[in-house]
Amino acid sequence: MENFRRFDATDPYGRLWEVEFRWQQNAITIRHSDAVDAKFQLRQGDDITEKVIAVELPHLVTLSRKTGHGITDGWVSRLAALHLKEMIETDRDMEKTLVTATLPDLERHSARLDSAIATQR
Repeated sequence: MENFRRFDATDPYGRLWEVEFRWQQNAITIRHSDAVDAKFQLRQGDDITEKVIAVELPHLVTLSRKTGHGITDGWVSRLAALHLKEMIETDRDMEKTLVTATLPDLERHSARLDSAIATQR
């Protein structure tokens, strides 16, 4: 993903969603959770909605150790953006405002990021 801050994704019904990153925050401060929340605004025509992707810290630590990535804002934001893009493209969990990415989800997204970086080299 070249730009996690602004991207488009098409759902299974052929609707194009414009996605814009809003913020990232430690969830402990807003909902007492050991996670990092990334908030996105989605727009499809006149329809505007918001999604928060929660990335649990224990999953990040596990993934960081496994992949060698440091836990940075950019890495977490990209993982969350890839999760949201996949949600839109599969129409999975789109009825929810707050979605927690599972460890297998994050492993898949991290592999996509690593593959994209390797391709650029």
